[in-house]
Amino acid sequence: MNISVVIPLLNEEESLPELAAWIERVMLEHNLTYEVLFVDDGSRDGSWKVIEGLSVKNPCLKGIKFRRNYGKAAALNVGFIHAAGDVVITMDADMQDSPDEIPGLYEMIRTGGYDLVSGWKKKRYDPISKTIPTRFYNWSTRRMSGIKLHDFNCGLKAYKNDVIKSIEVYGEMHRYIPVIAKWAGFNRIGEKVVVHRKRKYGKTKYGLDRFFKGYLDLLTINFTARFGKRPMHFFGLLGSLLFLAGFAIAGYLTYEKFFQQAFKMTERPLFFFGLLAMILGTQLFVAGFLGEMITRTAADKNQYLVEKRLGL
Repeated sequence: MNISVVIPLLNEEESLPELAAWIERVMLEHNLTYEVLFVDDGSRDGSWKVIEGLSVKNPCLKGIKFRRNYGKAAALNVGFIHAAGDVVITMDADMQDSPDEIPGLYEMIRTGGYDLVSGWKKKRYDPISKTIPTRFYNWSTRRMSGIKLHDFNCGLKAYKNDVIKSIEVYGEMHRYIPVIAKWAGFNRIGEKVVVHRKRKYGKTKYGLDRFFKGYLDLLTINFTARFGKRPMHFFGLLGSLLFLAGFAIAGYLTYEKFFQQAFKMTERPLFFFGLLAMILGTQLFVAGFLGEMITRTAADKNQYLVEKRLGL
């Protein structure tokens, strides 16, 4: 199979028939074998019924329905697990991403040597309350990650199948899939200018709070990428340094107490700083030790309750 198109969705019943027909037309025109995986993230409208009806007419359309809303990252993660195409395309269901971009993205992966290609919505049709924070968010993510992309949050992306089978997406991490892929060793990351269309149906599901969550997620990714498999290297080192600093303070005060006899040890603020450093150092060292035990025994955290499946 050439392409798997993974489409997470939430309450998009109006756009699904038009989107499915558009994707089918593009695939037939370019003679591409494909599947479309609709992942219904707990929709409360008639989205799942629409998907069921579409799959009857076209066996290339498949679906997964969550029992409740888990978020876009969860929907993408489950879609990635089931994707069978050589190239995996992700796009939003709100018709703001154009399926006409799929062949170009596919060719960049197939013949361009890229592991991942991210869309760049150079001309956007979002309100200014969304575009200005987005620009700042993309700038800061470039600086922190070292990846030269203009639009990290674009839902229209293409991946080699190996990439999506090698990474883990959870929480709100869908914004940082290029960063996760880079840390997993997939460094050939490209970019393609894509058309951004005005929303035709429904309302946006995102608020300003996603930008604050986004920065916390970026810090999480950078930390876990460096120390997720070896927490003792961070907590153990920091704890040891603090403990040694506290021990050195205690040794200095002990020397002055017994050889200088000029003061009472507990009357000096330095005594309490030393004591605090040793306590915090011990706690951090134990945290690192427990972290090492957890990373070796932890079960899969991506357990999502799937209510129904179509074609899978």
